Amino acid sequence: MNTFKKSLIASAAAIAFCTPALAVTDADIEASFSPYKNGMPSFPGLEVGMVINQANADKFKEVLDPAAYQLLKDGWFEMKVGETLDFALAKGYVEATRKNAAGVKLGEKPGELIGYVAGRPFPAAPDTKDPRAGEKLAWNFKYGINWGESATIKPFYWQYRNAATGQVERNLTMEFHFLNFKHRTDVEPIPDILPNAANLYRANYIKVLEPKDLRNTQLLLQTYDDDAKQNDAYLYLGFQKRVRRLATGQTTDAFLGSDMMIEDFEGYTGRVSEMKWTFLGTQNILMPYFKHTEAKLTDQYQDPEGYKYVDFEGKGNCLPAITWQLRKVHVLQAEPLLPSHPVSKRLLYLDAQVMGASRSMVYDRKGELWKTLTVAKAHPDFHLPANKGSGIALDDAFSQIDVQAQHCTTSQFKGWIDVKGNPPSIFQVQNLRGGD
Repeated sequence: MNTFKKSLIASAAAIAFCTPALAVTDADIEASFSPYKNGMPSFPGLEVGMVINQANADKFKEVLDPAAYQLLKDGWFEMKVGETLDFALAKGYVEATRKNAAGVKLGEKPGELIGYVAGRPFPAAPDTKDPRAGEKLAWNFKYGINWGESATIKPFYWQYRNAATGQVERNLTMEFHFLNFKHRTDVEPIPDILPNAANLYRANYIKVLEPKDLRNTQLLLQTYDDDAKQNDAYLYLGFQKRVRRLATGQTTDAFLGSDMMIEDFEGYTGRVSEMKWTFLGTQNILMPYFKHTEAKLTDQYQDPEGYKYVDFEGKGNCLPAITWQLRKVHVLQAEPLLPSHPVSKRLLYLDAQVMGASRSMVYDRKGELWKTLTVAKAHPDFHLPANKGSGIALDDAFSQIDVQAQHCTTSQFKGWIDVKGNPPSIFQVQNLRGGD
C-alpha cells in the first residue's frame, strides 16, 4: 500500500473516532434526564413494601446486581423494596446539556474530550454496538454532579467493623468538602472559579476530627480538567506535622486502615484514561435510592439540630437500613491499563438519571469478587432544608464490604449543599499546614 493511501486511511480513522455517530436531539436529552416520564419500571412479583431475602432472592435475580444477589443468598441482609422516585437534576446542569451536548465528541485517544463546556457530555442512550460507549459513560460519570458544585458533609462518621463478629474496631469522625472549579452551571460563579492557574476541575478535602491519634489528619484530592494530567493527592498527618504528596500507587492502598482505597471514593476517583471502559448494557436494577425521612434512623449520635443519621443492619451491621428501588441503570466495566494495579476490573452501576455509581464491585487480580460498595442516595426534597429543590441526589451513607476478609467500613453523613462554606483556599496544599 502506498504512502498516500496509508495517510488517507489514517485520516479517515481519526475523523471517525472524533465524530459523533448521530446528532444529539432534544428527545435524547429528555430521555436521559427524565427516564420515567412515561412510567416507572416494573418486574413480575416485585411490589413496594415487600422484602427480598435469602428465601426469595432467586425470583428477583434479574433485577439484582451480582454482588447484591450474592449477599442476599448468603444471608448478609434483607432488602426492603421502596417506591421508584424521580430524581430531577439541577436545572442549570440540564440546560447546559441542552445547550452544549451537540458540540461534544471524543478525541482519537482515550482520555481526550473535545468541545466540552458544561452539563452531561453524552446524553444520548449508550449503544453496545458503539465500541466507545463505555468511554462516553465514563465522561458522563466524571462530569456528573455528585454532591453538586459546592457541598459539605459534617460530621461524617466512619466505622470499621468485623462482619463475622459484629465488633466495631474503630470509630472516626471527619468532615468532607467538595468544590467544582470549572464547568459550573447552578452556583455562582458560573462557569468557573477564578483564578485557577492549575486548571483544576474539582477538589475534595477531608479532615479527621476524632480519634485523638488521627486528629487533624487531612487529605486533599485535586482532579485536573485535563485528563492526561495525573490527579494529585496530598496527605497531612497531624502527628508528623508535615504534608506529603501521595504517589500514584498509594491511591490503591487502604485509606487510614479502612476497606476503602482513595480510588474507591464515590465509586471511582481515577482518570478516564487509566481504564479500558466497556458498556455492558442497560438494565432495571434495584438501587439504594430512598427518602431520608422514611428510612430507619438511629439515636446513636446527638445532633444539636436534631438531625438523625441512617442506621445500619444485617450481618455485622454492614448494610444501610434503607429501602431500594427499581431504577434504570447502565452497567459499566472498567479494567485498569496498568499491569501492577491490584484490581482486575470494576463494575460500576450508573443510575441512568443521576449518573452516580451507587453500586459498584471490585474484583481482585484472580477475577474474584473482592469488595462491593453501596452508596445510599437520598432524595434532596426529603432531607435537610438546605438541600430541598437543589436537584442533587445526596450521598447519605455508604458501606464498603470486603467479602473475602468478612470486614466492612460504614459511614453516616450529615451533608448539605453549601455555597458559603467551601472557599477555594481550603482546597490548596497550603491549607493543610494550617494546624489545629
